Amino acid sequence: MNPVVLRIVGPTILVVAALIAAVVGLAIGGGAAPRLTNDPGALVRWGLPAAKLIVNLSGAAMLGPLVLAVFALPSGGKPFTVALDIASAGAATLTISSGVVAFLTFLSSFNPQVSLNAEFGAQLGRFLLDTELGRSWLITVILASVVTVLAFAVRSNGAVLFTTVLAIISLIPMATQGHSGELANHDPAVMSLVLHVISAAVWLGGLILLVVARPISSPRELENLLRRYSTVALIAFIGVAVSGYARTLTALGRWEDLASPYGILLLTKIGALLVMGVLGAAYRRRLIAKTSEGRGAFWTIVCVELGFMGVASGVAAALARTAAPADAITLPQTTAAEILTDAPVPVALTLQRWFTAWSPDLLWVLVAGFGIVFYLVGVRRARRRGYPWPARRTISWIAGMGALLWTTSGPIAAYDDSLISMRFLAFALLSLAIPLLLVFAAPITLATLVIHPRDDGSRGPREWLLWAAHSPLARFTRRPVVAASLFATSLWLFHYSDLFRWSLYDQLGAEWMISQLLVTGCLFVRSLSPNASTTPEGRWRVASLTALTGVATFFGIATIARSDLIVAEWFGAMGRTWGPTPLQDQALAGAATLMIAGMLAILTGFSVLHTKRNNRPTDSTPVPAGRKDPRP
Repeated sequence: MNPVVLRIVGPTILVVAALIAAVVGLAIGGGAAPRLTNDPGALVRWGLPAAKLIVNLSGAAMLGPLVLAVFALPSGGKPFTVALDIASAGAATLTISSGVVAFLTFLSSFNPQVSLNAEFGAQLGRFLLDTELGRSWLITVILASVVTVLAFAVRSNGAVLFTTVLAIISLIPMATQGHSGELANHDPAVMSLVLHVISAAVWLGGLILLVVARPISSPRELENLLRRYSTVALIAFIGVAVSGYARTLTALGRWEDLASPYGILLLTKIGALLVMGVLGAAYRRRLIAKTSEGRGAFWTIVCVELGFMGVASGVAAALARTAAPADAITLPQTTAAEILTDAPVPVALTLQRWFTAWSPDLLWVLVAGFGIVFYLVGVRRARRRGYPWPARRTISWIAGMGALLWTTSGPIAAYDDSLISMRFLAFALLSLAIPLLLVFAAPITLATLVIHPRDDGSRGPREWLLWAAHSPLARFTRRPVVAASLFATSLWLFHYSDLFRWSLYDQLGAEWMISQLLVTGCLFVRSLSPNASTTPEGRWRVASLTALTGVATFFGIATIARSDLIVAEWFGAMGRTWGPTPLQDQALAGAATLMIAGMLAILTGFSVLHTKRNNRPTDSTPVPAGRKDPRP
C-alpha cells in the first residue's frame, strides 16, 4: 500500500469503525435512549458518548507516540519529531474533548436550563469544583493542556520522559469514572479500569504512529521501530487482557449476564481485542522483515488491526453509557463498614485465613508477575552468555516479589481496612523487609548485563536504567543521611499526616502509599551498600542507622501509648465483633513499627561489625608517609 495513502486510509478506517461501533453499541445497550424523567435531550444523549469516543482516541494519540519516542526512537530524528507532534495534537484534542465531556456530563447529570446568566455559570463552577465527577474532568483538561505545550516545545530525552509520565497521569482521573458509573466492588474496578485505559492507549497510539511515520522513516529505522513496538504492544495486550478480565468479574455477576445488552457489547469488545492479539502474534513478527522490501501484506494487516481497534474503541464508548448487570443489583448498605468500604466486615481472622484470604490488587499482581518473568528471562540469557548468575540472588528476587504480592493482595490487604495493625504490618514489610530482598537481588545489574545496548541513538530499558542509576539525583539519594531522612519522612507521613487517611478513602492514595514506601525503602537499603564503608558518606552509615532506629522506636512507642484512635471515624466505626478492640489493635500496630526498629537495630549491628572489619589493620595496610616500619 502506498505510504501516503496509508497515512490517510489508516486513521480513516479507525475513526469510521469506531463511530459505527459506537452507534450500534448505543442502540443495543440503550445508552442513548430517552429517559423517563429529566431527559437532557437527544443532543446530550448522543453527544456525550461521541465526545467520550474522541477522548479515548485522542488520549491514545497522545500517549502511544510519547511512549515510543521514549523507548523506540532516536532523539533528533524526523520520526522522533513527528511522534511528539502527533502527541501534542492528540493532547490538544483531548483537552477540548474532555472539556466538552465535562459540560455534557453536567447537563446530563443535572439537566439545567442552559443560559449565559451568572446562575448557570455558578452551577457549572460548583459541578467542576465541588463534585468528584466534575473535578476528574477538570483535572484531565488541565493536565492535557500542559502535555500539549510540553510535547510541542521539548525535545530532550529527559523532558520527553517527564511529559510521558504526565500524559499517563492525565488519563487516570477519567479512568476512575468507570464504564458505567459506580461499581459494587469499587477498588478492584478502579485499578482494572486505570490499567485498561493506559494499556489500550499505548497499544492504539503506537499503531497510529507506525502508520504516520512509515513514509518518513528509512528502512532500518522502520524495522527497529516495528520490532520495538511489537514488544510494547505485547506488554500492552497482556495489560488490556488481564485488566479486562478483572473488569468483567466486577461487572457481571452470573454467566447469564453475558446475554444482557452489556454482556453482548462486552463480548464484542473482547472478540475485537482477541483478533488484534492474534494478528499481532501471528503476522507481525513473520512479516516484519519484509517491510523494508515494500511488501504490502504487513501494512494491510495494520489497517485491519486499526479497524478492529476502532470497533473496540467504539464499543467502549457505548459501554460507558450502558448499565452493567452488577450495577443494577443494589444491596442495602446498613453498616458503617459497607458505607466506607463497599463491603461488609470480613470474617474473623483465623490461622487458616492467613493462607486463604485474598484481595487482589491488579497493579501489583502485574508488577510481581512481570518482575518474576523478566528476571528469570534475564538469568537464562546471562547463563547462555557464560555469566553464571548467583542462585541466591534469584531466590531473593522471587521471594521479594512473592512477599510484595502477598502483602498487597493477600490476607494483609483483605483485612487492612478493618484492622489498623494490618496497615502498619504492611508498612513494615513494604518499607524495609521487601526492599532488602529486592535490592539484594541486584535487578539493575542483571538488566544492564543482559539487555542489548542500543547503537542508533535511542534509549531502551538498559540506557534508561543506567541514566537513572548515574543521575545526580540518584547519587544524592544514595547518601546514607539523605536516604535515612527520606525513610524517616515516610514514617512521619504515615503516622501523623493525612496521607494515611487518603490511603484509606481513595484507592489511588493506597497505590501512592505502596509506591512511596517501596521507593524510599529501596533507596535506603541501597545506601547501606557495604562497598561504601570507606567513603565519607559511608562513615555516616552507622550514625544514620542508629538515629533511624531511635526514630522508629519513638514512633512505635508513641503509637502504643496513644489514648486516641488514629483515623477514628474509620477504624472506630467498623463495628467488628471479633478480635481486639480498636485501641488494642492500635497497640499491635505500634508493635509492627517496633518491628521496623528491630530490623534497623540488626542492620546497625551488622554495619558496625562490617566497618570494624574493614578498618582493622592488616599486613597489607599501607604505612602513612613519613613513618617507618617497626623493626623487630
